[in-house]
Amino acid sequence: MIITLGERTPETVRIFFHQSRQPDIRRYLPLKAATEAEALADYQRTLLPGARSYGRIILADGRYVGDVWCYAMAPGETPQAMLSYCVWDTAYWRQGVATQAAGLFMEEISRRFGIRRLGAFTCADNAASLRVLEKCGFQRTETLSEDGVLSYYYEWSAPAR
Repeated sequence: MIITLGERTPETVRIFFHQSRQPDIRRYLPLKAATEAEALADYQRTLLPGARSYGRIILADGRYVGDVWCYAMAPGETPQAMLSYCVWDTAYWRQGVATQAAGLFMEEISRRFGIRRLGAFTCADNAASLRVLEKCGFQRTETLSEDGVLSYYYEWSAPAR
């Protein structure tokens, strides 16, 4: 299977908004937008100069199956951001799609934005996400509990140049 990243469009934002409402996804992926209109407005803001978030769609053999994005992008001496990803097409779960897509995305944002550090949160019982982060070189740095839900915070730093 060939994993590539593609451009987000208003249509892919609509698809993601509806596909990400599946209970198995909502359990682990808190999303800010409560309506399709809010999701489209958030997307439009990512297109503005100086936007603090950036995303791509995940394609498996050319088929749109998920999204990968970063948010809270911060310039500075060591540019950094937070990483998120979601393979919403369950037919592609447990096949390494998210790991490959996250790796491609990390290379892209390092090159395009100079991102040298990334953070990521995941629920402690989300075994798939834990594997993705660890395979991509993230290290667990903190354990958190919010409303009785145990979560982990992971960090990644680019190798020294």
